[in-house]
Amino acid sequence: MNSGALPAMLPFLIAAGNLKYAEAAGLTFAVAISSTLTQPIFGILADKMSKPRFLPFGVLFAGCGLSLIGFFPNHYWIMFIAALTCGIGIAAFHPEGARISNKMGGKKKGSSMSLFTVGGNIGIGVGPLIVTPALVYLGLRGSFVLAIPAIVMCIVLFFLYPRMRSYAEENEKKLEKPQGELRNEWLKFLWLSIAIACRSIIAHSLNTFLPLYWVNELYQSKATGGMLVTFITFIGSIVTIISGRLADRYGMNRIIKIGWVILIPSVFFLTYLTNPVLVILMLVPISIGNFMVNTPLIVLGQQYLPKNVGFASGITLGLGVSIGGVVAPLLGRYADMYGLSSTIKLLALLPILGIIVAIFSKPPRQ
Repeated sequence: MNSGALPAMLPFLIAAGNLKYAEAAGLTFAVAISSTLTQPIFGILADKMSKPRFLPFGVLFAGCGLSLIGFFPNHYWIMFIAALTCGIGIAAFHPEGARISNKMGGKKKGSSMSLFTVGGNIGIGVGPLIVTPALVYLGLRGSFVLAIPAIVMCIVLFFLYPRMRSYAEENEKKLEKPQGELRNEWLKFLWLSIAIACRSIIAHSLNTFLPLYWVNELYQSKATGGMLVTFITFIGSIVTIISGRLADRYGMNRIIKIGWVILIPSVFFLTYLTNPVLVILMLVPISIGNFMVNTPLIVLGQQYLPKNVGFASGITLGLGVSIGGVVAPLLGRYADMYGLSSTIKLLALLPILGIIVAIFSKPPRQ
């Protein structure tokens, strides 16, 4: 939810604090860099020892950290530290959450991970729906609303985790190979990471810059700009569930290729549209392509590293959530120099690289 709320907050923060695009993107960078650097560590810990506290405290840190940003619009570095705290919370949650979801899936890991992923997608869509009205009617300090669901879910996860872990262990015992038969395929995993990074940059950049493009290039309202992220993720949530089931049936790599093929022309033509209605319609194929590749990429990464599912989840989800935010300030600087339209055009090159990776990716050893 916090990943979706931050882009919706940026137009309000820019107006209140006179931030440049690069400074605004720097807040997404703070979330991304703290998550990227710490998520592999949490992944290793998830493999070595199950840490039930990672899940509830991860949610708590993510929500409470971001909720503080609206209180300091004129103190950039305090906002930056709050965003760092949010990123650490995200990093703590994902590896253990994805590891448990993978094991609970049994033979249908694509379907299981799609449900895990769609939870995140729904959260991204709900974030603007919660924070935008709060900022409109309560001012920037309305960001405190983000702390409320974080506190509630922290408590809920404390009670749910033992049952989740027990169910996961029962499912995994039915199909787990002896540890000696499992082999990690690191080169395949590293090659796949290129595609995951491409998908992350596209998703994160669209979430960050589309609301700004909507307001500053198409001259629409800030409130409706925040709703674009909700629209994208609503479509994406449906696609995520479908793509997980299709990947279980037809293979991960085949679904990944179809997603990239849909994405290539969609992003390219987006910035040639000046009618807001047509822009919204073009967001439909963009959402389909972008979310179709997401879950299969995560599951494929886990299959390449069967002995270290937590670490694989930390890297794939870390890249998937964070690397786009690391690149965001560079794209923000480019947008300051050449405009938002030119910046979004650059994103059309990334699906080409993604499909090249998919074409030359080999399936994991059984």
